[in-house]
Amino acid sequence: MERLCLDCNTLVKGRADKKFCDDQCRSNYNNRLQVENRSFLKRVNHILKKNREILKTKTPTGKAKVKKAQLVQIGFDFNFHTHSYITQKGQTYVFCYEYGYLELSNDELLLVKREDR
Repeated sequence: MERLCLDCNTLVKGRADKKFCDDQCRSNYNNRLQVENRSFLKRVNHILKKNREILKTKTPTGKAKVKKAQLVQIGFDFNFHTHSYITQKGQTYVFCYEYGYLELSNDELLLVKREDR
């Protein structure tokens, strides 16, 4: 059975479980995989940092009320957050690092900064 190198598609000779023709092809292949993983993580981290910075600027005193549309207008992405917290009353705060929000009625948000205890 012929096996082809996963990087350059040339014929691989040697052991039955060999996947690459040489060390350079193995390195090229693995480096290419890492670049793809890093680019995804870099994009997500960029969005999270931007969301945090927006919440930080809108919450100078630790608490504030804003309209949801106001955050969307300046680039906040509600699809990305770091964690959520459910209170004893059942309210769900969504956080981006230490800054978060609680959805209120009329498309309003209560912005908060979580203090370290």
